[in-house]
Amino acid sequence: MLKAVSFGWRIPDFPVDGTHGGYFRDQIIRVMDDVHELFDSAWEADHFVPWAGFIPPDTDTLEAWTTITFLAGRYPDLKFGNIVLCQSYRSPAMLAKMASTFQILSEGRLVLGIGAGWKKDEYLAYGYPFPSTSARLEQLEETIQIIKKMWVEPKASFEGKHYKIQDAICEPKPTPLPPLMVGGGGKKVTLRIAAQHADWWNIPGGTPSNYADLLSVLRNHCIEVGRDYDQIVKTWLSDCVAIAPTHQAALELAESSPFYDPATSVVGTPDEVVERLRRFTNLGVQHLILRFVDFPKSNGAKLFADEVIPHFR
Repeated sequence: MLKAVSFGWRIPDFPVDGTHGGYFRDQIIRVMDDVHELFDSAWEADHFVPWAGFIPPDTDTLEAWTTITFLAGRYPDLKFGNIVLCQSYRSPAMLAKMASTFQILSEGRLVLGIGAGWKKDEYLAYGYPFPSTSARLEQLEETIQIIKKMWVEPKASFEGKHYKIQDAICEPKPTPLPPLMVGGGGKKVTLRIAAQHADWWNIPGGTPSNYADLLSVLRNHCIEVGRDYDQIVKTWLSDCVAIAPTHQAALELAESSPFYDPATSVVGTPDEVVERLRRFTNLGVQHLILRFVDFPKSNGAKLFADEVIPHFR
């Protein structure tokens, strides 16, 4: 029997129409006022400048942790998370403390998404060293271990290749423990880290066949490390959902968006979108995170909630 599917709204972290500052904030608030009762969660990416190369780097970009903290206070019915935090940008012990505080203040509404980081120009501009991919993955695994120790131990100590803590106190403890979501699709290392440590796993974009391939790799890693594959919540993210009463109207919306990719975008009528997403939920996806391309309008998100979500409940 397939498990029920939940849905997250992808918070835009930068505008694509030249909007600046407070007006961009007001756009987000207007849409969230419309959709917060329709979705289960809301998510923000972790970048200091736009992650998309087709957007000018000096475009206004919201900082990830500040944004979800502000919005969690305004919308107490939603879970919040990042897709995903770069482990390099906040020390592991500090992030454990931040997450614990967020979890207490939000009364248990955090999913802590984290990944190895990848955007070299952003690292260097903000003064972070940019080590090799293998080193960043080692750092990611050490970060996860430190966070988990600090959430449960009275005084946590850890000494790894990259990070060290000594008798680190994290009080109050997060209640309940936030799910830890690992983001990324590296078959050799990232998915092994997810198999060993993650409560949730996320991958952005891609086709159902690619997703199925990654799930097969994840399952094999779970077998190797002795983890129950079914314990990990599988999630999928689309940065381009274009939905409208007719296929042509949806296609026109999609083609107007810089995020549109004919191979991977979710485009069509409500019935067509249901069919497209079924390909992922049939594979085991339990949480879908979606960016609607008609933002700053909320028409697409409301149509989706009315005519697509009921098919997955």
